[in-house]
Amino acid sequence: MLKKLPVLVLFVMFSSFSYAQAIVTDSTSNSTTNSFSRTESTVKTPPPTAVAPSITSINNDLCIVGASGAVQTQILGFSMGSTTRDMNCERIKLSKNLFDMGMKVAAVSLMCQDERVFTAMMNAGTPCPIDGMIGEQAREVWAKNPQRQPKEIKSTK
Repeated sequence: MLKKLPVLVLFVMFSSFSYAQAIVTDSTSNSTTNSFSRTESTVKTPPPTAVAPSITSINNDLCIVGASGAVQTQILGFSMGSTTRDMNCERIKLSKNLFDMGMKVAAVSLMCQDERVFTAMMNAGTPCPIDGMIGEQAREVWAKNPQRQPKEIKSTK
């Protein structure tokens, strides 16, 4: 039996070797992949915008009025802003400060620079002070010097 064992081992080895050869196959694989990708995207930009400047006057002690505006077309934009002094507001504030300091005649005199106040004072029988004079003396001076009577004062920039 010992003599048969090497033959048996050889037989098993060769038979499994040939069996393994029978399973292995030779294969060739050709693969061609053609791929084309096209992506289109449209970027939309915001339209041009003219922004009007912000003019704020938070402090109520300012006697200015602000105005601003803007215009925009497809090509060109324009914006601007400005302020205008309110002369009557300034007069009232100055007059109030004079009155608060005890300068009552000076405060009335300053307010009398407004044509409306001047007319109201004359109609009330209490003419505006002029050259340090009040009452009837002031009325006589105003009657002799009509060119010194106030005219409407317009706002200036």
